Amino acid sequence: MHFEAGYFSKPDKNLTAPWLLFKGNKIVTLNRKLQFTSSEIESYKLKSCLIQSQQIEGIDGQLLNVAELSQETVVPEEMTCINLRQLLGEIPDELFFLAGKASQLLFWDHTHQFCSRCGGQTEYKHDERAKICPACGFVNYPRISPAIIVAIIKEHEILLAKGSRFQGGFYSVLAGFVEPGETFEECVQREVGEEVGIKVKNIKYFGSQPWPFPDSIMVGFTAEYASGDINIDNKEIIDAGWFTSEKLPLIPKTGSIARRLIDWFVESQDKKVGS
Repeated sequence: MHFEAGYFSKPDKNLTAPWLLFKGNKIVTLNRKLQFTSSEIESYKLKSCLIQSQQIEGIDGQLLNVAELSQETVVPEEMTCINLRQLLGEIPDELFFLAGKASQLLFWDHTHQFCSRCGGQTEYKHDERAKICPACGFVNYPRISPAIIVAIIKEHEILLAKGSRFQGGFYSVLAGFVEPGETFEECVQREVGEEVGIKVKNIKYFGSQPWPFPDSIMVGFTAEYASGDINIDNKEIIDAGWFTSEKLPLIPKTGSIARRLIDWFVESQDKKVGS
C-alpha cells in the first residue's frame, strides 16, 4: 500500500472506481455484496448523500472510492447496514480487512475535523495521508492504537478467558492495549498479571493483524506459564481457566488473530500426539 496525491477526493471524482459505503459505524451491503458500481450509486440515487469521501488502494492495486452516507439518508430497502464485525469469517479476509481500513480512515476523518491544538478546522494534506490545521500548522495522521494478544501455554493446556464485553459467551486469549513507554513484551507481562494474576516467560512474536474497531493493530505473541494461580480481576475478565485441545469452550470464529492463536495451539498439540 502507498499514498498518492489525490486520494482525498470529492465524491464526483473517478466515478469509474467501485465504492464502499458506510452509514455511521456500519457498512452498507447489497445481498452481502460490499462493493457498489458507479451505476448502482446513480440508480439508487445515493450520489447526493455521499460525505467524507476518500480513495484508497484496493485489491490488485486498483483505486476504491470510500464514502459515508449522511445520517439523513434513507437506505433503499434492498440494502442492509451491518456491523463490520458480523462479516468476519463470512467474506474473504482480504476484502474484510480492506473494508476495515476504509472504516478506520472514515472514523479518523470524522473525529479529526478540528485541530486538537488550537481548535481550528482542519484540511486534507494532499501530499500525504494526513490532516493539517491551516491556523497553526499542526499535522495529524491516522491514529493507530497498538494492542497485544497472547496465547499462554501450560504443558498441554491453553489459558482462555471470558471478557466482560464479549458477546455470545465465548472464551478467548488475553489481550490489552500498549501503554506509553512500554514494550510489547512488557505489555504482555502487565496485562497477564492484571487480568489473571499469573506470570509468563519465553514470550515470542507470533504475528499481527489490523483490527479496525476502531483503530487498533493486534500484535500476537505466545508465552509459557511461569508461576502463580489464576486470580481474575472481575472487571475486564469474568472467568478464566486452563483448557486442553480436546475440551475447548466456545471460541472466536475464524478470521481473527485470536482464533489463529488458538488454532496454532490445537495444531501443536496434534503434532505432539502424532510424534
